[in-house]
Amino acid sequence: MIVEPRVRPDVPGRVLVTGASGFIGRALCERLLDAGAEVHGVTRHDHASRHPSYRHWAVDLAAAEAVDELFEAVRPRYVIHLASCVTGRRELEWIRPTLAGNLVSTVNLLVAAAQHGVDKCVLAGSLEEPPTDEPNPVPASPYAASKWAASGYARMFHALYGLRTAVARIFMVYGPGHLDVRKLVPYVCLAAAAGETPELMSGARPVDWIYVQDVVEGLIRMLDAGPEDGGYVDLGTGQLTTTGEVAQRLCAMAETPVTPALGAVADRQMEQVRRADVAATRQALDWIPRTGLDEGLRLTYEWYRDERQAGRLSPE
Repeated sequence: MIVEPRVRPDVPGRVLVTGASGFIGRALCERLLDAGAEVHGVTRHDHASRHPSYRHWAVDLAAAEAVDELFEAVRPRYVIHLASCVTGRRELEWIRPTLAGNLVSTVNLLVAAAQHGVDKCVLAGSLEEPPTDEPNPVPASPYAASKWAASGYARMFHALYGLRTAVARIFMVYGPGHLDVRKLVPYVCLAAAAGETPELMSGARPVDWIYVQDVVEGLIRMLDAGPEDGGYVDLGTGQLTTTGEVAQRLCAMAETPVTPALGAVADRQMEQVRRADVAATRQALDWIPRTGLDEGLRLTYEWYRDERQAGRLSPE
């Protein structure tokens, strides 16, 4: 049976969403507001909204004092922590930015949440994190290492301080509204819509793709379901499709189809191949993804095509 998307009656309340102006964050805030929640969004910069139940806060989460002041002012019931420094880069220069953006910010948030009696914190993890059951797990990038460490802190905060926490291991999210046109799906969509050939890596990496609205529903379910001890919940489909095949499908949707130039860019080292455990997630959350890859890619391509035609987005 397919579970209809909904928010359980006891979920809406005061919800603090970090990374509120990001790809997932915007979609999540809209869904929470539709469900009747009072939403407080956090980013580093100001962000305008006319919704009466939304308030935005410009806060650097790596600054402990600023985070404490934020929680004192908001006093949220729930926290969904999406803000992070997202990059697949392996260079040494990314160690400190990912440390501050992913680990220090999370620790500051968890301290404030424990001090102010938050009901539950849901953290955004990553498919890049090494599995906890590996005998000698080694993160594949600075981003993966910082996310992995943050998840460890979530478990510690539950064990030592009784803070209810859960980590959403989010797989490869795609869909309309992703404004970082350097990412694979936006880049390919905009290039194909312009009749240009996207230059990509080999395209051989199998990936578990998940539509953004499905991720949003899973995150909301985690507020009152699933683990409370810092455990993981996979938000993915359990199906693997290579990046090259996804690029080819998107290029075929263009009015003048183009062929992606696979292998034009060097592959990254230590790319991870993992699939979501959908059965475990369904048992924990009563949730399954609803949007198939074909439908999701079509909706995504059409959105980027229309945005390009309106002059609002273009490939870099």
